Amino acid sequence: MLKKRFFKTKDEAEVTFEYSGNGAENVAIVGEFNDWEPVEMDFVKRDEAFRARVRLPKGENFQFRYLLDGESWANDDEADDYVGNEFGSKNSVVSTIE
Repeated sequence: MLKKRFFKTKDEAEVTFEYSGNGAENVAIVGEFNDWEPVEMDFVKRDEAFRARVRLPKGENFQFRYLLDGESWANDDEADDYVGNEFGSKNSVVSTIE
């Protein structure tokens, strides 16, 4: 799930990435905005979900995926779009275009 908050006085948006399900013990967010380097997401016990907040420039689209337990990939079910990647699967897209 994606939640976005746009700032009136800044040229950036705060995006909250959330992943739940699949019984994963560790989830990392990986995307264009972090040079495809896994960043571990925090587990929120009360919601049984992994979350990460990232500030991104406004007016752009960013590809990303979730890395589950360092082994398998998942997309966001509520991504703004999906695009094919060089591995024959698809990446999720988050848009910061208002």
